[in-house]
Amino acid sequence: MKIIYMGTPAFAVPALVSLVKHHQVLAVCTQPDRPSGRGYKLSQSPVKEKALEYGLPILQPETLHINSSKETRAALKAYGADIFVVAAYGLLLPKGVLNMPRFGCINIHASLLPKYRGASPIHAALLNGDTKSGITIMHMDVGIDTGDMIVKKELNISPDERFPSLHDRMAIAGAEAILEAITLLENDNAPRIPQDDTLSSYAPMLKKTDGAINWEWESERIINQTRALDPWPGSYTMYNGNPLKIWRLKRAEVESEKPPGQILEVDPAKGVLIKTGNGTVWATELQGGGSKRMSAVDYLRGRKIEVGVRLNM
Repeated sequence: MKIIYMGTPAFAVPALVSLVKHHQVLAVCTQPDRPSGRGYKLSQSPVKEKALEYGLPILQPETLHINSSKETRAALKAYGADIFVVAAYGLLLPKGVLNMPRFGCINIHASLLPKYRGASPIHAALLNGDTKSGITIMHMDVGIDTGDMIVKKELNISPDERFPSLHDRMAIAGAEAILEAITLLENDNAPRIPQDDTLSSYAPMLKKTDGAINWEWESERIINQTRALDPWPGSYTMYNGNPLKIWRLKRAEVESEKPPGQILEVDPAKGVLIKTGNGTVWATELQGGGSKRMSAVDYLRGRKIEVGVRLNM
């Protein structure tokens, strides 16, 4: 199968590797280089870095809309690809692009559709405490993750799993599922399973402010927040007017009538005990302003946290 691959972040790299091994990847589309880091130096996407290793032609349009990307669209059409494979690309594909290849465009989406359409499906699964998620390969249409499904691959989520490990497992599952879907297309027996829109939900792109901890929430919800938002944007609170990142929490069996957010205990061997909306939690990994991420035990060696202070957003 002759393929044009469209992807940008690390999630999309394993699938590119699999496609290069088993098919003919003609070119790669990825987001333009963006400034990043403290020096705001231009940074290449993970997919671009991998494509350069393979010596593949690379296209980096700002948009694919017809009025702004005539050269890119002409280049895409000239490749004569059988199919476009898309994974977390970051640009919407207009109808004119979707209809270019003879097999159309298929997408690797990191949820069991129609659940968690949108930009942040892995985060959403963890935020909601799901025990299962997975990969869906679908035919693309002009909607956002609304196309007919081809293949689903289910994954279990452990109670303590965090974003980095689930992300990596999903990326590998996506690389496996896309090969299965392409084989079905080649053999002319790929299904078109409509999504049930009544069961759909949406996972929008995360914002930095999504990391603010609301201590009035239930313990489980706050713990899930720290699982889902590691490493970005991280979960944070305010201690005496200063930001304090809380990377890891665990359930506590301590009862208290104190208000949510109040620090109940500081134990050099356990961490910081905090009241939530329905119980208590131990903060076991912290990061203060100007410091690095560290265990609460190490953090408390050189910094003082006072019992009775109430944390807030």
